[in-house]
Amino acid sequence: MSPRFDAIGLVVSDMTASVAFYRRLGFAFPEGSESAPHAEAGVPGGVRLMLDTEETVRSFHPEWRAPAGGGRASLALRCEGAGEVDAVYEELVRAGYGGELKPWDAVWGQRYAVVLDPDGNGVDLYAPSGQ
Repeated sequence: MSPRFDAIGLVVSDMTASVAFYRRLGFAFPEGSESAPHAEAGVPGGVRLMLDTEETVRSFHPEWRAPAGGGRASLALRCEGAGEVDAVYEELVRAGYGGELKPWDAVWGQRYAVVLDPDGNGVDLYAPSGQ
């Protein structure tokens, strides 16, 4: 037996806000996900992004409490090129999402930026330099 990586799960405080944020990044959540206690969007390669409300998690784990502060998880999304890193970052910041790290040319050879989802989780946007 060999378990395989299948999904990333995030506990969210506001499903509507989280689904809207991740849809802006291209995650295809089904219609009605905004009001569901659990939502999933598949991504190329077969991995899924799963969102659960805090209330859903507490329904099967009553003692659970959300960690204080943001930065509980981070997702990294590869962009087509440096221009897309800049454009996606600017579009999300203009839409009111937090910009944690403005686009820059990282010493490890990538154009890199970080935006925050509605719960303060980092979403890294990157592309190899020269693309």
